[in-house]
Amino acid sequence: MAQTAQLRRIEHPANEAQRIFQLQREAYLDAPFPSLDERRARLRAVEGVLLENRDAIAAAIHSDFGHRCTEESLMLELFTCVDGIRHALRKLPRWMRPQRRSVSILFATARNRLVPQPKGVVGIVSPWNYPLFLTVSPLTSALAAGNRAMIKMATHSQTLCRLLHEKLGAALSEDVVAILPGVPARDFSTLPFDHLLFTGSADAGRTVMRDASENLTPVTLELGGKSPTIVCDDFDVDEAASRILYAKLVNAGQTCLAPDYLFLPEAARERFVAAARRIVPERYPDTKDPSYTSIIDEKSYRRLRATLEDAEAKGASVIPLLPGAAFDDDLRKVPPHLVLDVTDDMTIMREEIFGPLLPVKSYRDLDEVIAYVNAKDRPLGFYVFTNDKAREEKLLYATLSGGVSINNCMLHVAQHDLPFGGVGASGMGQYHGFEGFVEFSKMRPVFTNPRLSLLQLFYPPYRPRHRRLLDALLRWGR
Repeated sequence: MAQTAQLRRIEHPANEAQRIFQLQREAYLDAPFPSLDERRARLRAVEGVLLENRDAIAAAIHSDFGHRCTEESLMLELFTCVDGIRHALRKLPRWMRPQRRSVSILFATARNRLVPQPKGVVGIVSPWNYPLFLTVSPLTSALAAGNRAMIKMATHSQTLCRLLHEKLGAALSEDVVAILPGVPARDFSTLPFDHLLFTGSADAGRTVMRDASENLTPVTLELGGKSPTIVCDDFDVDEAASRILYAKLVNAGQTCLAPDYLFLPEAARERFVAAARRIVPERYPDTKDPSYTSIIDEKSYRRLRATLEDAEAKGASVIPLLPGAAFDDDLRKVPPHLVLDVTDDMTIMREEIFGPLLPVKSYRDLDEVIAYVNAKDRPLGFYVFTNDKAREEKLLYATLSGGVSINNCMLHVAQHDLPFGGVGASGMGQYHGFEGFVEFSKMRPVFTNPRLSLLQLFYPPYRPRHRRLLDALLRWGR
């Protein structure tokens, strides 16, 4: 215990991250249980920063991407953050209330309760693809639970990072919330946080988990993976195409929950291709259109081009969905493509795509689909299109994923009363809503001994009457 306490304290901070950690740690120890009013005030301060700086936030994200559609930033990031904060503000009194728990018969007059208490200092590592939402959403859960939070944002999100550092720093003291521009990853992940949340790639997640293990810091990992999408033969193909392509192409496919590959009944493939060729030009007349977002950096842009070339070289049929649209090297824009006749030796089927390329596989029987999905790592998302309840339940209960959307894609992440998280290779732990409050709380069990306890009847020295009492308890309730 003494060793753990020593790990939680940094006597001589060597860098800014250590200084902030020590500041927050001492503030937590001085006031370990913020009141409902204090928590609400902190959440409202974050909400105010978002609303007062909405245009500057969208402009900062745009700058970090090279080009990021403003409407996507406002709708998919700013609105969802504000909506999540308001959900927490409404529910917080109930979440904070201790839970009554039942008592064993031997302690019939005692009292059990579960008291949610803040863990302390929470570290949040957020990625570049949804830099606002994946920063503020876990921050909302951490503040609702009464914690203090330190945030490391992605290298590609430093314009937004500096803006939030300035604006949140003016609204909340750094012993409550601190965003650290430019902090090295190892300076951050090796701190002895009371909880650490990381969103990003599986490889980086492994490194973060190793660093956290040195301090026995509990972690929440939100990773990703290849989220499958299955269209059943009873569902309208055109409507399925409309919904799937929206989810696939928003943010130019740079979404951890994007439909990564598609299963279609054999007879539906050509109709889906025709629908895609009609729908995509209506929404994105050209890749230069402001509605179409850039790929984040040159490395990712080149990777996507190489992925498409690899598929074509290995026999895939590549279907461009914007006739005449070219790859834009200056703005790093990749035209949307369907990729048909894919095989498992292609890069596009082995790695998470994170771009506007959608591989399509055909199937004859749902058992084929289930076997294929179950042979892969467990995905973050799983999407089923059917109006048949029996088929829905067959696909749902025969597979496992982080979350599920039925007859659409990704929308479960926008439901604040549903937890968000992965399973297996797609992550561990969950947050959003009440589950996020629990994730960042110590749900502390408290037993209150009764004034009159039956336990004294079982004190030694043991005699035959003890055995008779035990036999009576074992028969009770049969």
